[in-house]
Order: sequence, then C-alpha cells, then structure tokens
Amino acid sequence: MLRAALVLGGSAVGLAALLMFKTQPGAPGAAAADTPATPSPATSATGAGASPAATATRSAGPKPSATTGGEGASTAARIVTGTVVNTQYGPMQVQITLTGQKITNATAVQRTDDGTESDQIDAMAIPKLTSETLAAQSARIDAVSGASYTSSGYIQSLQSALDKAGI
Repeated sequence: MLRAALVLGGSAVGLAALLMFKTQPGAPGAAAADTPATPSPATSATGAGASPAATATRSAGPKPSATTGGEGASTAARIVTGTVVNTQYGPMQVQITLTGQKITNATAVQRTDDGTESDQIDAMAIPKLTSETLAAQSARIDAVSGASYTSSGYIQSLQSALDKAGI
C-alpha cells in the first residue's frame, strides 16, 4: 500500500514537472507549433530576444514603407528560388514566395526523380516540409521520417532561397 502511494505521488510530481517545462523557440527539438506564427498582444516587437526577422514580420503592416525607394510597398510579393541541391535520388530545388519578410508559400520546383518510390516519398514528404516551413518561417524545420534525402535537399535549397532573399 505504501509502495502504491509512493508511485502515484512520484508520478504526479513528474507529470507536474513535465507540464511546467517549456521549450525555447528555435531550440533543437522545439516543435514548430511552439513558435507562434503571429505575435500575441502581449508580445513586443522590440522585446529582448526578438530576432531581426521576427521584428520585421511583426512590424510589417498594411501601410507602405517610406524606405522602399520607389520599388513599391514593402508588402509586395516576391519570388525567390533556391539553388539546386543534388541528392542521392536526384535534384531538389525550392522556390519561396515572400510578402515583406514573411514566407507565404513554398514550392518544390524540382523533386527527386529516382522512380516510383521517390515519387511516393516526395508526395508524402514535401507537403509536410512545406507546412513546417510556413509555420517556422525559416529553414529550421524537422526532417520527415523516411524521407531523409528529400528533407535534406529541401532544407538546403530552402536555406539558399532565404539567404538570397536576405532573411
């Protein structure tokens, strides 16, 4: 009876500790869902730890920027294509659409091409990678299990596009 009480008490303490644990955004192992896509009212754009990209995303609004220098409003969509990354199963290339500093779309313009199995893997993995890209607003996304080469090529090409865009 005492053993059961100790086990239940220890389990309750462990569960409470687990529920109180919070991962830091961008930390290895942090889920993309832990990073809010839009800031909450309590979040300050200039608060401590705000990254330049996050600050730019938060400060982008419907009004045109005074620093565009005649290139149009800062919210104009632009398309940037990453470099082609050659994987063991073929090339991978990602193209992103940006509105201001926010990634609004990501598309694989070249996919691995090593036959039917590659097509099946890409059909399963690329939508997941795209979804994570839009949630994370960066190339710090998790690889898809069972699609290591596709994930690696996608992430490298995505980072290349982000670098070209200056993000």
